[in-house]
Parts: sequence; structure tokens; C-alpha cells
Amino acid sequence: MSRNYKFYNPDGVYFVSFAVVDWLDVFIRNEYKKIVVDSLRYCQKEKAMEIFAWCIMSSHIHLVFRSSGEQKPELLLGDFKRFTSKAIVQAITDNPQESRKKLLLQHFQKAGSKSSNVSNYQFWRHDNNPVELWSAKVIDEKIDYIHNNPVEEGLVFRPEDYLYSSAADYAGEKGILDDVIVVK
Repeated sequence: MSRNYKFYNPDGVYFVSFAVVDWLDVFIRNEYKKIVVDSLRYCQKEKAMEIFAWCIMSSHIHLVFRSSGEQKPELLLGDFKRFTSKAIVQAITDNPQESRKKLLLQHFQKAGSKSSNVSNYQFWRHDNNPVELWSAKVIDEKIDYIHNNPVEEGLVFRPEDYLYSSAADYAGEKGILDDVIVVK
């Protein structure tokens, strides 16, 4: 577990952002985004992760969540990151269409060699800096920030048109992830 995880309130709602090492654009392929979405679904159903907002960008993920079960939020997020790290690296390794395979794996291996708690490949950066969201105003600000990220990057004109986020849920539509807790 990274020393940067600082979840002081185990019942709190947290905003986290975490990026691929070297901010590599891994999530330009839908098969890698699908691993993240499937893992979020699993965490919702099996690990009592409540998701308020989420967005997968090309090199990073934004998430507003709470651990409503017995597991502490830092352990829940650590499990999620550990699983997705291994699954995505394996998917890259096994993907015959991945033209960047050698380059990506070299970056992951180099980052892993510099980390004391990684045995081979390091996929995620360790600096998540969780922020507890303590008021409705702060929650709204973070959710708006998350949903507008694809618009700011020029991927879509309206937040709800971006498939890999919870913006559709907040626009009264159905997003690809079930059971998103809409707070507006």
C-alpha cells in the first residue's frame, strides 16, 4: 500500500485521481477501459464500493466513492488498483494488435524497478492524494470537474456523450455502470 493513501475517515466520501506511470495513454483502447469498468462493477457488487462519479481518461481515472462495507477505503482502492494493474498489463502483453506493447512494458518495468513494493511491472502511479468530500458544494464541484474532463480534452461536446463516465447518469440517462449514486 502506498504511503500516499491518507483516508482519515473510513466512512467518508472521497475523490481520487490516479494515473498510469509516466502518464502513458493506455486507455485509448476500449478493451483496457472495459477491464476498469468490469472491476468497478465487481467492487460495487462484492466489496460494497459506492460510486458517486467516475471517468476514465486516456492516462488516468477520476473516482468519487465510499466504502460502505467492512473494508477500509484505502484497502478497497488498493485492491482495485492491484487487480486492474495486473489485468491491464496482461491484456497489453496478450494483445496482438497492441503496436506499443514493447514501449509500454518497458515503462512499466522501469517504474517497477524503482519501487520497493512492486515485484515486476508498475502500472499505476502511487500519488492518488485522496480528498475527503465534506460538503454537498465540494461534492458537486468535484463531480462537475470529473464530468467536464472529456469536454476539456475535446473528446465530446457534452459530458453525457462520453461513454466512459457517470455523466450520463447525472443527465437523467443510463450510463454503462449500474448503481451510480447520483447526488444532484
